[in-house]
Amino acid sequence: MFSRLIGNDVTKLTLRRLIHQERLPNSLLFAGPEGVGKKQFAIETARTLFCRQRVGDEACGVCSSCIRTGTFSQPTSDKKDVFERVHFSESPDLGFVLPFNRNILIGAIRVLEREANFNPYEAPARVFIIDDADLMKDAAANALLKTLEEPAETTHIILVTSRPDVLLPTIRSRCQTIHFAPVDRKAIENYLIEERAFSHDEARLAAGVAHGSIGRAVEIDVGEYREMRERAVRVLRSALIDGDAAALLKISEELNDAKNKDNFEANLDVLESVVRDVWRLACGVETSKLLDPEMAETYSRFAEQAAPARFAEWLSEIEEFRKTLIVNINKKVATDALFLTMASGKR
Repeated sequence: MFSRLIGNDVTKLTLRRLIHQERLPNSLLFAGPEGVGKKQFAIETARTLFCRQRVGDEACGVCSSCIRTGTFSQPTSDKKDVFERVHFSESPDLGFVLPFNRNILIGAIRVLEREANFNPYEAPARVFIIDDADLMKDAAANALLKTLEEPAETTHIILVTSRPDVLLPTIRSRCQTIHFAPVDRKAIENYLIEERAFSHDEARLAAGVAHGSIGRAVEIDVGEYREMRERAVRVLRSALIDGDAAALLKISEELNDAKNKDNFEANLDVLESVVRDVWRLACGVETSKLLDPEMAETYSRFAEQAAPARFAEWLSEIEEFRKTLIVNINKKVATDALFLTMASGKR
């Protein structure tokens, strides 16, 4: 039910109205930040269309159609051919196209093209969700174009993406875009306390550093996050206050050792969050508005050490470093260079 989804109330209203007026477009693009619930909204759109005893503009959530529509098992095989087809929930009218190794296969799009022309089996319509639609290469995207242009009257195709700009313009132009925004911090905090059994302190921290992503907030291990944050604080202290290049190189070694290598990007995310909070304090933002208010005192001391421009430069350096991770680089050498560049800036 839409009412059980967290955040994006305007989007809920839009989807309810389109369904109620029987004006839901056949081709939709759900676009917005990662982890804000776009895929769940797509599933709920299908559930509402399929529900046999709708309550106003809401799916009842208890009829057999609602239950089967929301029951979907991710494929357990990692074989390529498994992803060259449409995967259905327990409802034969809700199908998913899923990426394989960060690539949506053209074979899956061709199966979708065929399935999209079939009449519904049980429900009044069929819905197909293409998750991470930005992972379509040009060949797969072009194969989808005709289906988006001339879908069957009872077929709805929903593309879900956090990077709509990566999609071909011809794909975007054939879809009605539904925009999603980051979820309100307080809404995430309440959800974590009420539904996920987080303590109030854990929920406040997770909601703050999740950047409006409920998916990210749910996955945060608060104890592990605090360890990563402590390491990031050491980076800032060594770069800003101590001017200790040897300490920075030691931290770089920690980040790249066997124990931490699987969390390398997560550590980088935490470092970026810490620098962002320090930069915001240097710009005069109130401590209550920080991503991580429990560290306000420590971050305030860092903010006093340099002008806001220096912290802005650090954020730019981290973003450039993130781009280099796409190519095959020596992470240890690149991390050393990043940390030493941070230490060499002007106060």
